[in-house]
Amino acid sequence: MHALMGERFHDSLAAPAGGPKAPAVTSPRERLCENQAPFTVELQMLRVLTVALCGALSLTACAQPAPPAAKPGAQPASSAAPANANADQTVRSALAGLDPKFKPDYIGAAPFPGFREVLVGGQVLYVSDDGRYLMQSQPYDIQNRAPASSAGLLAYRKQLLDKVPRGDRIVFAAANPKHTLTVFTDIECGYCRKLHQDLPELNRMGITVEYVAFPRMGPGSKDFTDMISVWCASDRRKALTSAKQGQPVAPKNCTSPVAMQYNLGQQVGVSGTPAVFAADGTQLGGYVPPAQLLKALERQAN
Repeated sequence: MHALMGERFHDSLAAPAGGPKAPAVTSPRERLCENQAPFTVELQMLRVLTVALCGALSLTACAQPAPPAAKPGAQPASSAAPANANADQTVRSALAGLDPKFKPDYIGAAPFPGFREVLVGGQVLYVSDDGRYLMQSQPYDIQNRAPASSAGLLAYRKQLLDKVPRGDRIVFAAANPKHTLTVFTDIECGYCRKLHQDLPELNRMGITVEYVAFPRMGPGSKDFTDMISVWCASDRRKALTSAKQGQPVAPKNCTSPVAMQYNLGQQVGVSGTPAVFAADGTQLGGYVPPAQLLKALERQAN
């Protein structure tokens, strides 16, 4: 993705770049954080593209609810059409027709027939197999009463998340671990602090929390610098806890993974914090109370 793409899309699309915004459907406790990460050039470009084509687009991870419970005995909403190399290439060519530099990170079968699932700039789009129609929305499986998910996309996200070595994470391990979460976190986010306060209860439930850095104010900000200092501290766990309690962060510098983790967060679609991912790559939402989070993990395991 390149900065010039925004201008080219403006030239290639006749539809206006404004449209009605979808109403928020989540309660304050379900939102990721009161403040989002600022848009990068790539996310701004993607918003122009999808709004022009679809009429409306929400890139706010803060407006995403935690997934609802599936009905007991229901089949997982993860089945997708079989791989179709021809459709993949057709979709790739159609997107390149909008701009030659439009290069998706992932294309695979959507969780419903007739469409490909496309990941670009961390955002998920759906393009018809013939390359004609594009839409951006979270598909919902009415039969299973759960968001539809693609096994291919989950595997891709899992592959990306697994690239972060455990030694580069700040880990709060359960004594008897049953579940492990990857949590993109920020030291200034109110709901990040709330989740951190829940750590003792989460650990008692057998949930290990592995933090990766996502300073949502972006590179060059004090937030970003402070998170580098936390990751460079001799006792990262203590430094992170202190920072989330609002204590001043002692300046430190080292070769830290903060920038890499921030970029990874953008790749997997993080635009607000906390962003909670299960071991299989499923995003479970933002802040979720411990009991609800455990239920979601147990549903996944079954």
